[in-house]
Parts: sequence; C-alpha cells; structure tokens
Amino acid sequence: MTAKLIQGYEVVIGFETHAQLATQSKIFSRSSTAFGAEPNTQASPVDLALPGTLPVMNKKAVECAIKLGLSLGSTIAPRSIFARKNYFYPDLPKGYQISQFEIPVVQGGEVSFYVGDKQHTVRLVRAHLEEDAGKSVHDQFPSESGIDLNRAGTPLLEIVTEPDIRSTEEAVAYAKELHKIVTWIGICDGNMQEGSFRCDANVSVRKPGAPLGTRREIKNLNSFKNMQIAIDYEIRWQIDQIEDGYDIQQATVLFNPDTGETRAMRTKEDAADYRYFPDPDLPPLVVAESWVQDVKATMPELPRAMAARFVESYGLPEYDATTLTQSQDMAAYFERTAKACGQAKLASNWVMGEISRRLNTEEIGMDAVKVTSEQLAALIGRISDGTISNNAAKQVFEALWTGEGSDVDAVIEAKGLKQMNDTGALEAIIDEVIAANPGNVEQYRAGKDKAFNALVGQVMKASKGKANPGQVNEVLKAKLA
Repeated sequence: MTAKLIQGYEVVIGFETHAQLATQSKIFSRSSTAFGAEPNTQASPVDLALPGTLPVMNKKAVECAIKLGLSLGSTIAPRSIFARKNYFYPDLPKGYQISQFEIPVVQGGEVSFYVGDKQHTVRLVRAHLEEDAGKSVHDQFPSESGIDLNRAGTPLLEIVTEPDIRSTEEAVAYAKELHKIVTWIGICDGNMQEGSFRCDANVSVRKPGAPLGTRREIKNLNSFKNMQIAIDYEIRWQIDQIEDGYDIQQATVLFNPDTGETRAMRTKEDAADYRYFPDPDLPPLVVAESWVQDVKATMPELPRAMAARFVESYGLPEYDATTLTQSQDMAAYFERTAKACGQAKLASNWVMGEISRRLNTEEIGMDAVKVTSEQLAALIGRISDGTISNNAAKQVFEALWTGEGSDVDAVIEAKGLKQMNDTGALEAIIDEVIAANPGNVEQYRAGKDKAFNALVGQVMKASKGKANPGQVNEVLKAKLA
C-alpha cells in the first residue's frame, strides 16, 4: 500500500507503551499499587533498594505478560533475565531501574486494526517487564519540586513496536486497539489520566525510499486526542526544520496540551548510555510451557475472535462486529439482546446507534447503561411485529432511559403509540388524502416520485404517525395504480 505523503515526506512512527499491570502489589515488593494514596506512603525499603533488601518477583505480573503474549501471537520466552538500567533522576530512588534488555519475556507478535475499512498490522519487537519510577511533583509548591515515590516499583509492561506506522490516524488507531486488548484481557485498567496506560511515540520523516530519519520521542501522551495533536504538530515541525535546512537532533520531547506544541526536554539516550547489566539479585525468569497453558485456559475470548464469530453466527457486517467488540461489556450487551429478540442486525443498529449516542452524551460506560438488554430486546420485538414504528420506538426508548417506564408494552399503551393496523380505517384516511391532494396525485401519475412521498407524509400526519409506513405505501400505490 502506498504510504500517505505530507509535503512530499513519508511519516514513520513507532510506539513504546507502558501498561501498568493490574496487580495488588508491586513487581518486586509487597507494597500496594493503589492509586491516590498520600505521597510516599507506599514505598517500602525494597522499592528504595535500601541495604540488606532483596527483590522478589511478583508471579501475577508474569502471568499478565503471558496473557499479553498469547493475545498478540507472540513468543513467550522460556527463560528471560532482568537487568539494571542505570541513570540518575531525582524520582529514581535506586539510581537504576530493574528492566529487561537482552532477553525479554514476550518477543514478537502483532496488533491488527482498522482505519476506516482498511486493515493495518503493526509488528511488535517485544514486551518486557520492568518497574516504574517515582513521580516528580512541580505544581504544588511555589518555588520548589517534590518527589512522590508511591509509584516506584509499580509493575509495567513496556510494549515496543517496529516503525510500521505511517500516519497519525494509524498511530491513534493502533493505540486504541492495544488499549482495548490490555483492558479486555484484564491486565491493565487502561486509565490514561492516572498514568496506567502511557504512550510514547517515536516520530520521524523522510523522503520516500530514503533511509529512516532521525526520530524524536514524544513522551507520556495521556489521551488519544492529545496523541493526535502532538504527532501532527511534531510531523509539521520536523518537515519545516528540514525544509529550512536544519538537521533533526534525536531528542525526548514533551507535549504541551495548552499550546498544542512539542518541546525538547533532553537529548535522547541510546542503550549504551544506560550501561545495562544483569541484575545480580534476581535469578532468570523461567516460564514453563505448562504455566503458559494454565494461563491460556483462563483467557477470555479475544475481541478479534469474537468479532469473527459475530460475523459468522449473526450475519453481521465486519464493521458492526468490530464496533461491538470495542469492550467486553458492549459485546455481552449486544449478544444478550440479539439472543433475546432474534434480530441481530436490529440489535446491532440500536447498540451502535441510540445506546452509544446516549453513553457518549452522558459520558458514561456500558456498566451504567439505563436500558437493560431485556428491555431493548422487547422494544425490537415490537418494531419487528409491527406494533410500533421506528419513530414511536424512539419515544419508548426515551421513556425507558429516563425511568418514566420500565415495561415496553405498558409504555406503548400509556403513550398510545400502537401502529394503525386496521386496513379499513387506513383506506378511509388514504381516500381523504387522495381527494384533498389532486395535484400530487397527478404529478405522481406523471412519474414524479417526490409527489408520492408527499402523499405518504400527508397520510402519516392524518393518522398522527400511527399508520404502518409499509402498509401505507402498499395501499396508496394500489389506489393510485
């Protein structure tokens, strides 16, 4: 596929994503990982590497890594090792970070996603276990900064891609798909505002066919919206620099959401700068095949597999199936509705349409949906059997959502929304409309379809919206033949 060019340049993007693992304790200690505690109340002597302390591997963190590898078609290394990544920063209490370098626990794999109706696949280099650093706090004191070490030692999976992404749209779609996967399999809560899912984008530009350009790494993008703005700005900035005759310097940059701009924070280090060496306090991590199989047995049905099943079992279009599997809650809600009403496509339309619209408007999740799948199935049933029209169904849905009513049939009755199915009464209304609109009748018979639509509208108005539109069309056409 031809890459999208911007001002004659090809964009090349790779991602490094830190997913905080959903464990109760830290990766090498028993300290809590709970968010929001008072500063420096969750940092143990082990997290601080005080003399005489030794790290002990958290088994749950390893299981999270295995789950990710199984989800992405990766190789789970039977033996991996931990290393010390040495650098100085005030919020790194040890003076080094325990990570994995030469032999990570998860190797290879891929993430597939759609941009519009086109499928893209990004290859993964690796996903390795490591501990988080602490946090520098700059905005709580007038003239000084503070250090909160509660995050120090929190378990992370750093997921690294090949430079396969060629546009901002692909970058955001990749990040959303990875976010969906890690939350779906339950290894990360995905809360970007709390730092549980942090994305770093390595961005460079080049002329088509040229070697890879010098990359700049945008750190800690904490929302998909900011991700798009930051990458777009960085692309334009790099192109402008090159066009003005300047070289791009490898650097780590930060994004300012207030200005929409990136700015250099420091020169980007290479692996040699960190002086990696195996951690002498941690033995190699050994993952037996039997352990992998035990973890595999606990895995949920993955979103891609579920989407394929929705296409196969329910006859849904691929777009519907992909949209409905954005979360486990949405997929389960759809499936319960579809099974209860026997109208999978209608169920899909309502979940992707009215349900999703309400959730977005009220900024709530599927766990807070105000119409049960049983209620929606009953509503779809009344549309299917001709009891109510689509317009009337929206009124019923509104009543269910707001709590005005809880029983579909009771709401229909109370609001007088039943469609008119009395052929004699409908014919009488149609006769009156034909008699009152000779001009439209003449135009329709002359071949103008808009005139027919106008007559249908008059019939619906005269019936106060209770006439069955399909029946109106059938009877009206017969009388005008």
